[in-house]
Amino acid sequence: MNPSASGWIIKFGSLIEKEQNLYMDFDTHYRALRHTGFVYGINMEIPDFIVAEHKLSEDEKAKINLLHALYGIYTLETNKSDFSSFIEKTFEFYKVLKIGHFSLLSKILTGSNTTAQLEKLVDTRVSLGDSLINKTFNSIITNSLLFIDVLLFKCYLSNPKDIREQAQFMEYLTINITYHALSSKEKNKSDERLALLFASSLTFIKSDAQDFDGSYRQQLLEARSEIENRYFLDVACLAVWEDKSLEYQESEFIFGLGKDLGLKEDIITNSLEEIKVFFLKHSKTVPFLKDTNLAIQFYDNMSKMVNKLILRNSKRLQKELSESKELVYLISKSTLKDLTPEEKKKVQNQLIDIFKSIPSLAIFLLPGGAVLLPIFIKLIPKLLPSSFDENRVEK
Repeated sequence: MNPSASGWIIKFGSLIEKEQNLYMDFDTHYRALRHTGFVYGINMEIPDFIVAEHKLSEDEKAKINLLHALYGIYTLETNKSDFSSFIEKTFEFYKVLKIGHFSLLSKILTGSNTTAQLEKLVDTRVSLGDSLINKTFNSIITNSLLFIDVLLFKCYLSNPKDIREQAQFMEYLTINITYHALSSKEKNKSDERLALLFASSLTFIKSDAQDFDGSYRQQLLEARSEIENRYFLDVACLAVWEDKSLEYQESEFIFGLGKDLGLKEDIITNSLEEIKVFFLKHSKTVPFLKDTNLAIQFYDNMSKMVNKLILRNSKRLQKELSESKELVYLISKSTLKDLTPEEKKKVQNQLIDIFKSIPSLAIFLLPGGAVLLPIFIKLIPKLLPSSFDENRVEK
């Protein structure tokens, strides 16, 4: 399944129909979503029943996890499993919620079926920035508060009244809990990046309009579903644990917050244990914990993007390359020694001709696209038959 290509939602539906008793209860579903990192807003994994053909980016994992989360809530709340009805209800929900520049999307997608429109809407919902520059320079492009959509969808299925106001209230509580959790300890760069990530993910309120005076604690005492309260607690645990330690003040804050939320002590302890396990497993790959300079970040992100494009067009690239014997010779030669300036120019010109024939690689034709060519040349030998590179060492 490729979440970046059209038809992925229908593919998801065909896969989910084969899974029996996947959604037993809210607790099991919530734990599964927390395991993937979706609850924390850090999508590191996807559900086990989905096998990705290629390595997925974080925003692609987020798309899968969001749909998985929404469908699970739908089946548990309605006791129905019809995927077509779920699509219609989800599209209706986002339309009522008025997010993702819905009016603009409606104009663009006039005549498209509901599934195609929902794919576009999910894409705008997941990505904080959809421009090439944004995705190149900013490795944190995924909305970190997507689980709020799931909580809102649960509310919408039982009572669709005032759903927008509920969305504003949930974001208000989430951003206040995050702010005060971070304030319970000495801040570092990772804390600042986490705060920025959450603030940039707000949709219904503006973070700079909040005074963070602590009045939110009184509102936590109001009756809400347990899944909402567990989410708020897990967000707080994420904020205090990202430095991989828990000081006395932080522990006091978490247990005090859990008490205000009406959660039992074993649930609070379990939340702390789960975030500890999550960070031990993923701390080296969590985006907001990385501290690299702009040049390294640019190259890394560019490499990932080019690698993704190459792998997903490998068959077509191999076909095009097989028809250009001189290009294949020069690329295979480049794996053994440096090319002359004239040879490099030939490679560049012939590659651009190939890119013209593959629409998804049109990025190379943009002004400055030649910057990507060294990365492409570095990656392309992996696609060539081993006979072209006798000294290749397989890892």
